[in-house]
Amino acid sequence: MLRQISKIALSLLVTIGLVACAPTGPSAPMEIRSGVIEQINAAQIKSSHETGVGAVVGGLGGLGIGALIGAGTGKTVAMVLGAIGGAVAGNEIQKHYDKPVEGQQIFVRTSGGVLVSVTQPTSNLRVGQKVYIEGSGTEARVVAQ
Repeated sequence: MLRQISKIALSLLVTIGLVACAPTGPSAPMEIRSGVIEQINAAQIKSSHETGVGAVVGGLGGLGIGALIGAGTGKTVAMVLGAIGGAVAGNEIQKHYDKPVEGQQIFVRTSGGVLVSVTQPTSNLRVGQKVYIEGSGTEARVVAQ
């Protein structure tokens, strides 16, 4: 019974690990627009770390360490406890890296007259500067011309 639980736990952890590492979707073709910066505001940017990766990596590490302990049923218990403990520890460690990053919300008036807002990490851009907007959606970035 305990052996079946550990096999299920191991397959679940491996599956979660593979899903967490999978690409998030097809990337859109690069789009470049030009314009002039009208306004820049300070902003906080959410961490780019994938949620749950710390727990998955910690769980797999704990499972591996648990496999080195004991034999028979004791080994299975050590593997399950190692996986759970590693997942908790990995999640706690990841919390230290999930802090927001200082950034800027940049408003650009494109040459077509459209006002575009892009939030990105702080850069050396200034109001009135001619810029390019590369990409679109959450992947858009403002760069100097």
